[in-house]
Amino acid sequence: MDGVINVHKPVGMTSSDVVVWLRKRLNTRKVGHTGTLDPEVNGVLPICVGRATRLAEYLTDQGKSYRAEITFGIITDTQDAEGKVLHSIRPEVKADDFLKISPQFLGSIQQIPPMYSAVRYQGKHLYDLARQGIEVERAPRTINVQRLELLSWQESEYPKAVFEVDCSKGTYIRTLCQDLGDALGCGAHMSKLVRLRSGPFRLEESWTLEQIGEAIEQGRVDFLIPFNRVLDLPKIILTPERAVAFRHGLPTSEREIFGGHLPETGQVQVFTENEFIGIGKCQDQSLYPYKVFP
Repeated sequence: MDGVINVHKPVGMTSSDVVVWLRKRLNTRKVGHTGTLDPEVNGVLPICVGRATRLAEYLTDQGKSYRAEITFGIITDTQDAEGKVLHSIRPEVKADDFLKISPQFLGSIQQIPPMYSAVRYQGKHLYDLARQGIEVERAPRTINVQRLELLSWQESEYPKAVFEVDCSKGTYIRTLCQDLGDALGCGAHMSKLVRLRSGPFRLEESWTLEQIGEAIEQGRVDFLIPFNRVLDLPKIILTPERAVAFRHGLPTSEREIFGGHLPETGQVQVFTENEFIGIGKCQDQSLYPYKVFP
């Protein structure tokens, strides 16, 4: 059983909880997720099974899309609704104010990881330090936000906005919400979050744990997505003879490629006919084996 499952993670479970659940149902230890979702967040969580666990690093690196609710005027220590309220103010902000400042958060921007995160500092997770009341200086990281679209605005004592965002790996939506609030001079926190997309995996095509459990009971595995549909990399096709050479660690020149275009540099997914055989690295007009699947 090899492939990826587009799981719709429910609220209340950690990403590791989902992995444990699937290991028991699928009766295999080779199960791993491709990036954590906080327990209070639901949405797309790609899970690798069998040989696909070797592809986890590629799936983790792919872009993400979220739908978030932001509450203005309330700042929490975790930057979300689960945290302790540090400060509150009744803000005089409108939807137009949000629309005016949101363009400054598009493109390549700097973001400081929150203390309540899995980022490591001197070998320790930041969230472990935060729970001890320790705050340390964190270096900003470059992230990329391709889209930030306001969907709705709710007027109240503490106004709320719902927006969608397309962003790069490593973007903290909690921090984005707080930064938006800071830009408006009133502070804010993330009150709800749903992950809509992770790479090619979308929420509308995801499977709930109940649906997966039912399929397993019926002897079905149609929830398992094969190798040739999960990677956002150029596709190269080799002849059976060159596939054997690839699997033995030998390079293939550009003129020996059967199908597809060999980039000057970078990585590609390698097939022979319809069989996925690994990840290749392009260099000096040749294809070199990088990660081979037997």
